[in-house]
Amino acid sequence: MTATAPARLRLVPDGTAAAEPERSIEVNALAAVQRAIGKPPVVRAARGLSLFGEHAAGWFALGLVGAAVDRGRRRDWLTAATGVVAAHAVSIAVKRVVRRRRPIDDSVEVLVKTPSSLSFPSSHATSTTAAAVVYSGLTGRNLVPVLVPPMLVSRLVLGVHYPTDVLAGSALGAVVGGLVRRAIGRRRAK
Repeated sequence: MTATAPARLRLVPDGTAAAEPERSIEVNALAAVQRAIGKPPVVRAARGLSLFGEHAAGWFALGLVGAAVDRGRRRDWLTAATGVVAAHAVSIAVKRVVRRRRPIDDSVEVLVKTPSSLSFPSSHATSTTAAAVVYSGLTGRNLVPVLVPPMLVSRLVLGVHYPTDVLAGSALGAVVGGLVRRAIGRRRAK
């Protein structure tokens, strides 16, 4: 996590030694992502994704649109949208059990407000992956590579999750989304 380990010394410009705290691999990775791609246009896009994915609302709304447009599979779209919300709820339950705090380190800038201080797993990653999996089954197109990576990276750019938070959230979303997709497929096969 972000607990500080023993400090190491580094030379500062005036030639004296200053203590520098050891940072975890995850904090270093998070800071590196922010330095590499955390430019204003990327941060704006990441904030947009954050807003869209908050509480799975954007993904749920897309499921409702699917239900309204594709009347022949309305029940499937509603089941899929409900599954996305269920995936989000499962991630919240896991967060409350794990209780991992969001990144706090001088090398990481938090660029968006969050509804809680809990970090593991990323609920945005969970609901996005679940949506990509179930909606792929309904659209006949593999949406996972188009939707999932940008959301996962956005959480790092915004400094609100560790890399393992987004990976675990995505894995959880894939499991829930896969179960919902399978249930829809079984029902349609009857």
